[in-house]
Amino acid sequence: MKEDFYEILGLSKVASAAEIKKAYRKKAIAFHPDKNPGDKQAEANFKNAAEAYEVLSDPQKKSQYDQHGHAAFESGGFGGGNMNMDDIFSQFGDIFGSAFGGGSFGGFGQSQARGKGSNLRIRVQLGLDEIVNGVEKKIKVRRKVQAAGVSYTTCGTCKGQGQVMRVTNTILGRMQSASTCPKCNGSGKIISNRPAGSDANGMIENEETVAIKIPAGVEDGMQLKVSGKGNEATGNGISGDLLVLIEEKDDDTFVREGNHLHYDLYISIAEAALGVSKEINLMEGKVRIKLESGIQSGKTLRLRGKGIPDLNGYGKGDLLVHVNVWTPKTLNKEQKQFFQKMLEDENFAPNPDKSDKSFFEKVKDMFA
Repeated sequence: MKEDFYEILGLSKVASAAEIKKAYRKKAIAFHPDKNPGDKQAEANFKNAAEAYEVLSDPQKKSQYDQHGHAAFESGGFGGGNMNMDDIFSQFGDIFGSAFGGGSFGGFGQSQARGKGSNLRIRVQLGLDEIVNGVEKKIKVRRKVQAAGVSYTTCGTCKGQGQVMRVTNTILGRMQSASTCPKCNGSGKIISNRPAGSDANGMIENEETVAIKIPAGVEDGMQLKVSGKGNEATGNGISGDLLVLIEEKDDDTFVREGNHLHYDLYISIAEAALGVSKEINLMEGKVRIKLESGIQSGKTLRLRGKGIPDLNGYGKGDLLVHVNVWTPKTLNKEQKQFFQKMLEDENFAPNPDKSDKSFFEKVKDMFA
């Protein structure tokens, strides 16, 4: 027995059109084949969700389903088994939005659409300096292109349309549906001359250098879409896309938190007591900060606008400098006597009310 469409999407029968769309998008992202490669159950769930959405998103079909259930479409072609991936992406791909490559960055990109070549995926590792400033990478990509001399003729099955129409009889009358042509796989053309060395579709593999402009502010796990740099399609169709997965390398100096950067600054006891000016090397230059005398270990200083640029252009994050007072592990005789005097002096108890500047000068001389 087929599962109820409302149960597939996790909805009640009074769900609004917006709720139906939102529920389908959630299911589509969860079970998308690019996210679950080789997972047959995920693919089946993906198709079932598309089948449910195809019916419930159409007011007329929804009304028929509410009255008659699956019997309304038993011969109507609205089954997961009759819908292939091309049909699903062609009909519903627009609701995936940026999660499937609708913008420059997103999740997993559309699968091959009707008359479109397949997508390619590569990984690009970026250092923090490249993320802060943006970078252009030139990557060698092996992609399938049409061989020189290949020629095509119009598909006789679909007459060059890439789709075939099917009329079926249901209890509600005759209904018409379209599906990808099984003969030409949606290209509308059939190969008539295949050059030597090319595959069954007249394609050969070619290495190409692709320039990829990566804007500042990208994050680990994002994917950049370079349109038209995937595999070419047969019959002069639309080329697929190149999806670039961003991998962010750990930095030895800074720790990233969103658009903010964290930096551990180590200073000596003398510097903490007397105050000091320190210089920090950032990716776009140097910045100097002044530490007041008596600064405590654990103090965090915020330098606004010295972090990572926002990907959408909303300014920059901050640099958070964490002050750590370094305690020497070994002391000579004079230093031990000095710190012993500190222990005995009430002025140098924790959180003193006043300080002896002449004493701080001695500290500076000893640890200079």
